[in-house]
Amino acid sequence: MNNTSVKQSNNIAADTIVVLDFETTGLSPEQGDRAIEIGAVRIRNGEVIDSFQELMNPGRRINSFIEQYTGITNPMLSKAKPCADVMSRFADYIGDDNLLAHNASFDKKFLDAEFTRINRSYKGSFACSLLVSRRVYQDAPNHRLGTLVDYKNLSSEGNFHRALFDSQMTAKLWLKILEDLGEQYQLYDIPFAFITKLAKTPKNAVPKLLLEYAKNRG
Repeated sequence: MNNTSVKQSNNIAADTIVVLDFETTGLSPEQGDRAIEIGAVRIRNGEVIDSFQELMNPGRRINSFIEQYTGITNPMLSKAKPCADVMSRFADYIGDDNLLAHNASFDKKFLDAEFTRINRSYKGSFACSLLVSRRVYQDAPNHRLGTLVDYKNLSSEGNFHRALFDSQMTAKLWLKILEDLGEQYQLYDIPFAFITKLAKTPKNAVPKLLLEYAKNRG
């Protein structure tokens, strides 16, 4: 991504973004693991406006642990389109939007690996709701997605570890984070660049950062 694209993505509001989640054959694309499901929702100006979900056939069987963990079975995947087909459609879906995932380092490495295989790329930048939640919700019991959904009393009907449901819950959490920043610090229409800065800020420096940013914007 060139510098112009980075500047453009950083200037976009944090409430306009594509939230994504992968289910995979394992933990590491470097060790040959592949994506088996992609789920995503698009948030535009703080509203979820559409979604994307597909299973994808990685070209080999998945083990029983992954079947039990995700509920995705080998017979289901045998009927799915190959990874290349699905990821090509997903590349078109993303467009130029910024991207968000819970524990984004995991999803980003699979997105990068699958896109490299089909010679596709994305122009947006990544944010991580896990890192941001650690700064904003420092009193939470932990920062797993399911825990934070309960911690913030977010409505949830579905099964975690399926890609679309996880992306939907991450989207709800993200909008709640932005809402809480607005209520606590009068920070509205936060640009993506500030969110990425917040995610890298030491926890004990977060209140000062938010207060100074609110003051300077005011």
